[in-house]
Amino acid sequence: MIEDDFYATLKLKTGEEIFAKVAPTEEEDRTLLLVSNPIIVSEIKGRNGVVGYKIEPWLKTTTEDMFIINIDDILTMTESSDIDMIGMYQRFCRETFSTKNNQTKISRKMGYLANVNDAKEILEKLFKKS
Repeated sequence: MIEDDFYATLKLKTGEEIFAKVAPTEEEDRTLLLVSNPIIVSEIKGRNGVVGYKIEPWLKTTTEDMFIINIDDILTMTESSDIDMIGMYQRFCRETFSTKNNQTKISRKMGYLANVNDAKEILEKLFKKS
């Protein structure tokens, strides 16, 4: 019997830990997982402890968003009902989808742009002041 899609954290036998929307499926005599937009979540720590999280795609050299993982390659899996984690995941998926479609271009509105010599000069002044 096939269940509905669900959000889950998967620990693979390779040691990787990913978060994704998962859909189990039966094929012949084995169970496979259809994993949608898998991500890796890393904690970013500051001086006072955890400051935030860094989210990045599981596989960085592909534009695919759906992967098939054999259940035998999974060490453990836990269904997630963490609203914050699901929200971060959905936000990442929306931003990734809109970036793929729009291919946003760099502009001055995104931040300060400088040439190498100007940036070097500014950094040297900051270094000398410290």
